[in-house]
Amino acid sequence: MEYSRFLDCLAADHDRLRAVVGTAADAPVPTCPGWTVADLTRHVGEVYLHKTVAMREGVEPEPWPPEEFAEEEPTALLDRGYTALRAEFATRAPEDRAAAWYGPDQSVGFWIRRMAQETVIHRIDAELGTGQAVAPVPADLAVDGVDELLKVFAAYSVAEWGEYFTDILADSPGHTFLVRAGDAAWRVRTGPGEFAVTDGAGDGTADVTFSGSPEAVLRRLWNRESADQGSGGSGVTIEGDPEAIEELRRCIVVATE
Repeated sequence: MEYSRFLDCLAADHDRLRAVVGTAADAPVPTCPGWTVADLTRHVGEVYLHKTVAMREGVEPEPWPPEEFAEEEPTALLDRGYTALRAEFATRAPEDRAAAWYGPDQSVGFWIRRMAQETVIHRIDAELGTGQAVAPVPADLAVDGVDELLKVFAAYSVAEWGEYFTDILADSPGHTFLVRAGDAAWRVRTGPGEFAVTDGAGDGTADVTFSGSPEAVLRRLWNRESADQGSGGSGVTIEGDPEAIEELRRCIVVATE
């Protein structure tokens, strides 16, 4: 995706998020256990401000968030964070350097992509929490979101912080997964200390196949399905070894914590 497209998606999902969170601040968010809609709102505002500082100062600020943020009303913090984030993006080129936890890409462009993906997922959280209809996720954004989840979150986390995955992968016999989201596909290979992702369907069989529309696969992998989408109602078909399916699920949960 072009960076201009990410920014357009970020704007659309932020606007939807902002409209939704004002309707039921005290409602629980089922996809974020322990959070209310107000907690979710505050979190997104804090994330926006954190990335603004990471670009402006060249380091990711720690500790975070500042104590005074707790005194700010959640929607006010969200508004301030989004305004600051967009202003920072407007003054920088995607190739400019920015501090990021992802070693291979220390650029403003990384945060443009990440904030677009962060916002669409939390927009869905807000809709589920307030009981409103979940707006469609554009196919191109959803495909990119699956790609980011598999490569940037899961594969990179296993490579860099493998100790967090020891309980999951140390005794793995090795599994292959084929993930299809519309016309896009990825092949994933796991094993002890390994989570490798390649583009395309590749050759040979897979222990597990996931297939569905880009939005459905994105929401399934991020565990952002509606309560009424359980057991086959999500639009995603999953076939294969139950133990392998659970291994992939656990890897993604740890990688996205």
